[in-house]
Amino acid sequence: MELKTKYQYTYFIYPYVIKENKYSKYLIKLLKDENCTLRIFRKDKDLDIYSYFSHRVRDYMFSSFNLSKTKLAKLKELPLDTRAAILAKNPCTIFEYTIKKDIQGKVTEQNGIFFKIPKIEIICFNTGICFLCIKTTIEESDKFSDLLNFNYKFRDITQEFSNLKNYDNIRVQTDCFSDVQYFKEFIQSITGPNVESLKLDIDTERFLTYSYVCIDQEYWNNNSDFDKIKNSYLKYMNILPNDNSINFSKDEMKIISKWKYAKLGLTKQGVTLFSSSYDMNNYTVFPQEFQEQYLYTYILAMYTKLYLKKINLEFRQGANVNKTRKEFIKFTKSIWINEVTDEDTGSIFYQYLKEVLELDNIYYDTKNKYDVLYKEMNIEKSVKNNAIIAAILVIALIINTIDIIYFITH
Repeated sequence: MELKTKYQYTYFIYPYVIKENKYSKYLIKLLKDENCTLRIFRKDKDLDIYSYFSHRVRDYMFSSFNLSKTKLAKLKELPLDTRAAILAKNPCTIFEYTIKKDIQGKVTEQNGIFFKIPKIEIICFNTGICFLCIKTTIEESDKFSDLLNFNYKFRDITQEFSNLKNYDNIRVQTDCFSDVQYFKEFIQSITGPNVESLKLDIDTERFLTYSYVCIDQEYWNNNSDFDKIKNSYLKYMNILPNDNSINFSKDEMKIISKWKYAKLGLTKQGVTLFSSSYDMNNYTVFPQEFQEQYLYTYILAMYTKLYLKKINLEFRQGANVNKTRKEFIKFTKSIWINEVTDEDTGSIFYQYLKEVLELDNIYYDTKNKYDVLYKEMNIEKSVKNNAIIAAILVIALIINTIDIIYFITH
């Protein structure tokens, strides 16, 4: 029996890196773009985000919570360069990107998977690590199989070697992008060259997938057991096409199933929330929470992974060791040792993200490199100090010898 969806959306997330000394100029570029708007977080309209995150994470990711209306007005009046310089000091700055209005005309091809792009966010950290988050919704289809195929194919849409004919059954239903190639060019216009990204082993040819679906209640309810649709769920969680039949490794995924009719799944490839409309919350409350609080939690976890890899690389290269050391200590104090949220499910979610993304391993590998460098620096400092002391003693001895000779001869 073909599964039907009641509601769905998928965020395709593209991590990229801007060279740190060019970050301020990159913010100027975004501020100049008429389609780009600085996202301002206010306690009255973003109360769920404000309440969910700990105060340290709020200060780190959503600094505009601390800005009054007066300060915001003054910020808008400043010259562009000054505004960018101020924003560049914030640990994180978030932009909303507006694309043109969706086409409402008749679709001539009936076999395609059509989708819209209702929302785009650009999340920038002042270390140069950024995330392009593109929200998509499938149009004119309620088939779960179409969602599987769409997520599977679209996440690889940036591959240079991909044959565009492979995507003939995906059509972008906006008047911005007439085909896949234009969409790829749009992404490149936002993210720029991938030189810095490749240094951190970021997969520049594949999106991370962050997807929500609520299936029709007739397939999962009190009288219809989840096991009947479990295989479809596993395909969804592992971003696989509808015709896939491979086995799954439980070691490579984590599932939060505290709700009766919803499952939150995590893999290295992304995050999925699979639910049934049998519970009204699954198409009223969950969709908003998942694309706000949980999405930003996922972004923070991914940022942590990439930031630690960046610090690790800098330690290995031995460049600007003192600066890197201070940054690592600051990150440890502000983010690593602190709780992300006091919310129960959010805490479990972040802990599972740490496990799936192997954040502890990366952190302690980085810390070991830091410890070695710190010891080496102390040894070098000690040797240097000893050399200076020895030099002072030699000079003092010479002076004393001269004084003695002078005293004897006069």
